[in-house]
Amino acid sequence: MTDPASAPAPLPSMRSPRRRSSVPVVLASLVAGVVGGLGGGVLANSLDAQERVVATETSRADASPSSAAAPVAPVPADGTIAGLSRAVLPSVALISVGPGGRDGQGSGFVIREDGYLLTNHHVVAASTTGGGITVELPGQDPLPAEIVGSDPAYDIAVLKVDRTGLAALPFADSDAVEVGQAVVAVGAPLGLDSTVTSGIVSALDRPVVAGEDDELSYINAVQTDAAINPGNSGGPLLDLAGRVVGVNSAIAQMPTGSFGGPQGSIGLGFAIPAEQAERTATQIIETGSSEHPVMGVHIDLQYTGEGARVLSEGRDGVEPVIPGGPAAEAGVRPGDVVVSVDGRRVTDAQHLLVLLRSHAVGETVELVLRGEDGRERTVDITLAGSSD
Repeated sequence: MTDPASAPAPLPSMRSPRRRSSVPVVLASLVAGVVGGLGGGVLANSLDAQERVVATETSRADASPSSAAAPVAPVPADGTIAGLSRAVLPSVALISVGPGGRDGQGSGFVIREDGYLLTNHHVVAASTTGGGITVELPGQDPLPAEIVGSDPAYDIAVLKVDRTGLAALPFADSDAVEVGQAVVAVGAPLGLDSTVTSGIVSALDRPVVAGEDDELSYINAVQTDAAINPGNSGGPLLDLAGRVVGVNSAIAQMPTGSFGGPQGSIGLGFAIPAEQAERTATQIIETGSSEHPVMGVHIDLQYTGEGARVLSEGRDGVEPVIPGGPAAEAGVRPGDVVVSVDGRRVTDAQHLLVLLRSHAVGETVELVLRGEDGRERTVDITLAGSSD
């Protein structure tokens, strides 16, 4: 019931769904000490790329946080960035992969007092030498870490260190996050641990597709103008109450050569929303893996119109609509074009997948479909779960 992602995908335009920017975007990890390190691959070759991917599944774990995940980090009382920094810095780690960080560096943060930390999948997936992973919290000796589980579909990984009594950071309510609110990014850009930068939430629900062909992540991202650079990957984006708004994952950069060399932050960073990150991490801790919701259709990759079209007929033994799946039960038919999801217009196949991935297993979404006769109809689909 799942469909493999097959190509890098574009971000939608900042102005309209039909226009694309030419600004390239990269994952925000630091690889082998190189300032422009991609740490897992290019997020998108360019924002005006037109490649399409199959869009039938999402990846948000539907699990309730356990009592052991209760935050114990002090909350800043004065609402200032200085107070916030004092409160949260002890909970934010520099993560080094391989001997001396040879395979890369990123950031992470404590999510449970009994030694669990959250980071990006692409940070820990950078290991090529088998040298292990090291976590460095401010004022503490470096600790070896084990990977509890990792989900490339959401670019989320959970690490475990042999330490208790850590100060865990609480997650914000994603529904309460607003454009324009002040946020702070904490992490280790360029390997400089305990670095704090500030800005605002500059956009919400920004479709972002990250990674390489065989491990693409689809994120309905929180966009920020807080300075995020290579090495910030996996670190928290926080509100002024010390709550995690998102997990920093990717940045936009000027096209190579525009100013004669590699570029850092240009004020466009992207974070995995708190609710998505928390659910995925909790399920990884409880089960060792995360479950991906699926819709149960196969998309026509040759379709070039707006929206995402279900295959009109089977190919290579693949049914357009999976028998017995959520879409089949809802009455989705071969050749239908998905026009919108919960009122949001679908621009292309990648956009459909990002929208679906913002939901959890068991959630019901409202789809507007346009049939081959040109008529539109509305159906409700309850997303099923798959471990693929």
